[in-house]
Amino acid sequence: MDLQKITRPNIWNLKPYSSARDEFKGEASVYLDANENPYNNPYNRYPDPMQWVVKQKIEELKGVCKEQILLGNGSDEPIDLVFRAFCEPATDNVVAIDPTYGMYQVCADINNVEYRKVKLTAEFQLDAEALFAKVDEHTKVIFLCSPNNPTGNAFAMADLEAVITRFGGIVVVDEAYIDFSDKGSFLQKLDQYPNLIVLQTFSKAWGSAAIRLGMAFASQAIISILNKIKYPYNINLLTQQQALLMLEKAAEVKAWVSVLLKERTKLVEQLNGLKCVKHIYPTDANFVLVKVTDACGIYNSLVEEGIIVRNRHSVTLCEDCLRITVGTPDENQILIDAMGKMA
Repeated sequence: MDLQKITRPNIWNLKPYSSARDEFKGEASVYLDANENPYNNPYNRYPDPMQWVVKQKIEELKGVCKEQILLGNGSDEPIDLVFRAFCEPATDNVVAIDPTYGMYQVCADINNVEYRKVKLTAEFQLDAEALFAKVDEHTKVIFLCSPNNPTGNAFAMADLEAVITRFGGIVVVDEAYIDFSDKGSFLQKLDQYPNLIVLQTFSKAWGSAAIRLGMAFASQAIISILNKIKYPYNINLLTQQQALLMLEKAAEVKAWVSVLLKERTKLVEQLNGLKCVKHIYPTDANFVLVKVTDACGIYNSLVEEGIIVRNRHSVTLCEDCLRITVGTPDENQILIDAMGKMA
């Protein structure tokens, strides 16, 4: 892959901003370089702009070289960086499956990049030929969310690999829900595919949506380009500290996932017994997509009882569907009891 050809010329030639903490790396006794207030330690100091301590822990946990990791303000930041690095506004386009995570299109619209949708099959599977029918010489990126949101299913790795191998631009595989799937991650395949970016997050399995920390994994060459255009101190000290605490709890997080998978199975079984449920789609995530008799009516009734699910009725291929997150055993039972009263 010719990365220079894919990258916007102004980004390729960009001289990035150099912060005080970029120019000096290490420990010192007196810091007089960054115009910081000398009082209120440690919050008076700028955080590590490259988050090396956090990345080192992620490297140990996931087996990916720290130089191949970019941390962002949620996964939304690296998604936006991909547009800004590789897509020329009003000229280039991206291709994505439909339905899928809505921020891909929002970022495309913000960056004035054409967003081309390719509908999944009726079984929510990839249609590779339909996908490539949308690709032209100005297509820079393909977005594939697996497990997909809102459908919940993970795509076969062979199908994803076929797209990555065939496409000459960047392929983003968003694995936000991968911890709940047995289909396998692409993290260990980064060296095989120089055009691959894998997204993961602390928001789902790690139970840390509030700290807004997303992870992008790619070749060192791609990560270096994204680092050029990210904001200098994009991950604050508090987020880095909390991430380090969570990374020490990897065994506990694994136990949470195990519980949620058991609850997911139980929830599906209970939903299948309700009169208002017409179909439950297979899921590899921590949620289920459920076709019901009247999505809007049931959603409103649940809101009246203080139970909030996601109404996906207006989403492509999801008519009369509710997306239901797997909660605690008590929360799931409250939902089942409420929906059990509905026709």
